[in-house]
Parts: sequence; C-alpha cells; structure tokens
Amino acid sequence: MIISGVDIIKIARIRKISEKYGKRFLKRIYTEGEIGYCRGRAPQLASRFAAKEAVMKALGTGRSDVSWCDVEVVSNARKAPGVNLHKRAQIYAERIGATQFVLSVSHSKHYAVAFVVASN
Repeated sequence: MIISGVDIIKIARIRKISEKYGKRFLKRIYTEGEIGYCRGRAPQLASRFAAKEAVMKALGTGRSDVSWCDVEVVSNARKAPGVNLHKRAQIYAERIGATQFVLSVSHSKHYAVAFVVASN
C-alpha cells in the first residue's frame, strides 16, 4: 500500500498569521521542537504547515480529526525532513497500515510546498 499527500501554501499567509497571533498561533500548530527549529522564520513555518497538511491528506483525516501537533516534522542527522506521528495521527496511520513516511519540503520566495509518501 502506498498513499501520498501534497500541499502548497503562500509564505506571506503564514507570516501574516504568525505576526498577528504570535505565540498563540505557534503553540496551536507547531510542537516545541518545530518552533525551536523554525525560530520564527516564515518560510520554515510555512513548509512545516504544508507538510502537516500533506500528511493529514495522506492519512485521510480532516483538520478536526487530528491535532496539528499530532503531526510533527523533524530533521534527521543529515537535515532531511521526516515525520513523527503522535496520538490520533498515529491511530489513523495504524488503521490504514502506514508505517513509513517519506517527506519532501521546499520553498521559493512566495510559496512553500510539501509532498509525503506513506507506505507499509
């Protein structure tokens, strides 16, 4: 079984929301590790936001079914992005038999994009 998800977002949208709501927005969407990694940089925040959306699409969930922080974007020793699932996101992955996630994220001046492939 192989499933995928993709998402693209305007970096300016994340920048604007982050500036307006500050820590309240960050704590609702990102884990402490993600907040530390991004250090307020809008392109990194946007690429992680897109990655979370892509993973939720691959899992077949809606945003109301899985908490944003249940999907965590991490970096391995070579700085490649990866996915850690927690709580309800992990339950959804187990239901569909997804045990491995390969994530790619990128951003340009205006957009951030993420693509994820999940398999068993």
